[in-house]
Amino acid sequence: MNANPGTRTSLLTGVAVLVGCSTMPDEGIRMPTHKEKVVALLTSLETGEQKPVSYIDPDQYIQHNLAVGDGLEGFAAVVQAAPPGGFKARVVRAFEDGDFVFTHTEYDFFGPKVGFDVFRFENGRIVEHWDNLAEQQPANPSGRTQIDGPTEVRDLDKTEANKELVRSFVERVLMGGDASDLTAYINPNEYHQHNPGIADGLEGLGAALKHFADNGLVLKYDRLHRVLGQGNFVLTMSEGLFGKGEHSAFYDLFRVEDGRIVEHWDVIETIPAESEWKNANGKF
Repeated sequence: MNANPGTRTSLLTGVAVLVGCSTMPDEGIRMPTHKEKVVALLTSLETGEQKPVSYIDPDQYIQHNLAVGDGLEGFAAVVQAAPPGGFKARVVRAFEDGDFVFTHTEYDFFGPKVGFDVFRFENGRIVEHWDNLAEQQPANPSGRTQIDGPTEVRDLDKTEANKELVRSFVERVLMGGDASDLTAYINPNEYHQHNPGIADGLEGLGAALKHFADNGLVLKYDRLHRVLGQGNFVLTMSEGLFGKGEHSAFYDLFRVEDGRIVEHWDVIETIPAESEWKNANGKF
């Protein structure tokens, strides 16, 4: 259910109260986890609940969404610009890696969208935010959507090994172009694809790459900026060229099972020209 017009006023009130406040509100007996704080903050875009805004450090908050102004003032401006029906935010997946939380969310945010958000914490409060957003698309040729699929975090003891596997895949295959040992990274018998234009399996991936080559389109990973993971899920944040050569950000979420990738979700977003940025912090 979308938020009513009073949601915007309520959330803005919470922002106004927080600006200039440097102390963390009393959380009572049990402090929420970083993951719980992020889920509450994103959900507050729909509900208008004020308390989650207090999880943001008003003196240090750095914004990397280039369409949003820096600090709490930028956050408030987004809330103020909400359409009459308000926003919708449904967190489908949430993960925690040290001081970072990353989420996979279904939005109605100036239209239906899917997004990955990454938050960094210091001293229990959010001090930095990155994201990648894309328009929601119909199911892909295998009937999978941009958000469906497993959500359960498993294999916590394999987090670092899974992160290293995915890092190697991105650096060697996606950046280096070496597909000679692809099945060492991807399970060919169980590779579920959620990109809206690509079918399951290595055959679907191959067909998509052939389509790009035949039509003079580009899919080029130039730089891997960050690898985050929890258990069997790993997120990478990369930069490169896409489509007709647009400077783009690639956020890829992988599910790993028994040492190989078995599922993939992604969001690709064009990085605007610097003259269009509303903050000076850069995309990454």
